[in-house]
Amino acid sequence: MTKRMTKRMTKRMTKRMTGRTTRSATVAVVACAVVAVWPGATANATASAESTAGATGLGVGAGGGAGVERISVATDGTQADDASAGASITPDGRHVVFASSAKNLTSDTSTGGDKVFVRDRRTGQVGRIGYLTTLQSPVISGDGEHVAYPVQWMNDVRIRQYQVSTGRTISADCSAHSCSQPSLGADGRHIALAIRFKAPLSGQRVEVQDWNTGAKQTVADLGHTLPARPSLSGDSRRLAYQDAQAEDVFVWDRAGGTTSGPIEGPAKAASLVQLSDDGGKVVYLSGSDTYVHDMSSGTAQQVPNARGVAIDPTGRHLLYAPRAAGGPSLVLRDLRTGTDETISDRPATAGTDAVSADGRDVVFQSAADDIVPGDTNGTSDVFVRHLY
Repeated sequence: MTKRMTKRMTKRMTKRMTGRTTRSATVAVVACAVVAVWPGATANATASAESTAGATGLGVGAGGGAGVERISVATDGTQADDASAGASITPDGRHVVFASSAKNLTSDTSTGGDKVFVRDRRTGQVGRIGYLTTLQSPVISGDGEHVAYPVQWMNDVRIRQYQVSTGRTISADCSAHSCSQPSLGADGRHIALAIRFKAPLSGQRVEVQDWNTGAKQTVADLGHTLPARPSLSGDSRRLAYQDAQAEDVFVWDRAGGTTSGPIEGPAKAASLVQLSDDGGKVVYLSGSDTYVHDMSSGTAQQVPNARGVAIDPTGRHLLYAPRAAGGPSLVLRDLRTGTDETISDRPATAGTDAVSADGRDVVFQSAADDIVPGDTNGTSDVFVRHLY
């Protein structure tokens, strides 16, 4: 019996014993023309971004202390008139990117489905940078300068990358195939994505592309189209990804072009959550538990009966959803001290890149109407909990 067959049989037995199930989410997005409307990008851009007067919420450096800020509001505090979700936050906590079908967050009231917005928490300024038609999760670079999000192009899915300061928009090179699952480095120069091949080819490729030069590096070729979930470190040196068919997690190192893994060991079934921004920690799920793998020591810290959601850029704080009923929906754990901080005791969800550096801010979405005062829009909103 080959080693590969033995591994597969061991994983199948493990799944039967733990009752583990694997779910695969298929991203389907439809987009209209991309319109760059962030202020400062062009002379016409100011029509869709408001002035900083009347900004509400805590904001970065606003002296508001710990508390919750609703992000999906207009600059003057007007609440969104439709659903908002799919948010990511920069390591410094200043910029939040999110998707929303609201038409009143900027002065641009044009329709066309869901849109991608960026909020500057320091100034309160909100800008719209593109269109979607389903609530997907855009991602933002660590410096807040680049945003990547999926759009539909004919029968394919493309990834747009938008530069905030200039309004420049490019599409990732998918070579006539479909691409998805973007992840950005800290300065936005490098983007990782999964490219799904069109017939007569099959499978997908995990790739890193350079915004400046257009250069491409192949990280892995996979013989299936299950989610690969590439997760890029801040310096773009390391990339974590999963082989969902084999149920393994790997880490690729640009410096030597080498791949480590499966990091969870030869017998355990695992799915990737996120690579920390410093490239030192890899969060993965196995059974009903979450594991935080240390790249330096090769050891993993177990968080039992928890579904890991995101890790902060330094790798110290883990955002997770407890599996036990009746408790909070989102909790932030200090992995060094083992202490927990409740992020939301109302029904709430979050995605990767949801935690700022040192666990200071956590962005999440919820349809609960009692998280902040005056929430009367009857739909989901994006919030940031500022812890200290």
